[in-house]
Amino acid sequence: MAGDSRPLIALVDDDGLFRESLTANLISAGFTVQEWGDGEAFLAALGCQEKPDLVLLDWKMPGLNGIEVQGRLRTLRPELPVIFLTMLGEQVFEEAALLGGAADFVEKSRGFTILQRRIRIILGRVPVTEVASADDRIVIGELILDSESRRAIWRGRQVDLTVTEFAMVQALAGKAGRDVGFRQLYDAGRGKGFHAGAGLDGYRVNVRAAIKRIRGKFRDLDPSFDQITAYPGFGYCWRVDHG
Repeated sequence: MAGDSRPLIALVDDDGLFRESLTANLISAGFTVQEWGDGEAFLAALGCQEKPDLVLLDWKMPGLNGIEVQGRLRTLRPELPVIFLTMLGEQVFEEAALLGGAADFVEKSRGFTILQRRIRIILGRVPVTEVASADDRIVIGELILDSESRRAIWRGRQVDLTVTEFAMVQALAGKAGRDVGFRQLYDAGRGKGFHAGAGLDGYRVNVRAAIKRIRGKFRDLDPSFDQITAYPGFGYCWRVDHG
């Protein structure tokens, strides 16, 4: 709405009852919501209605599925953050979503409080992580992290990290030279109380996958990158170069 300062959320899901329930929660939490039952209608409306600040996107829908909608969004509105909101909790789907450029991936079975926190983090309404530096910037050797803009710079070049990946790098850099446990890294990226993965220690699989993606993004810019070291069975460390 013109003149409305509340963030505008686009909700794209073919389940009408789910849309109704989630829309009510989002409005109560202070958001404005526009909803669509399929990807084609959403994409058609994108150019002629108010521009959303964030998209909540279902994976399995008739016609275009969520990944296909996300692919088109990367062309139409590459800066528009997408959170996949789906019943498909397997890691392969999360990997595909994040590799495709999604800002986050949340299972529908998680409570609304978790989703609300993820939305506010992505929209910059709350700090990314409780491990954040007192300053807006962390500088560790060749690494610069800007907490306000969620930008990571390595050797003068921007690293294209998602919000979750940035939070994990920030957690590591904030304790550079010290080991950071799997649980702490997971909480930094996902928020305390969030759980995903099979079994009590399923979060370890998610952290390993995230660190693998993060290393890959740094190595795309610098093939010699080796600052993130593993402490087997415990977690990871941002290595500090001395000399």
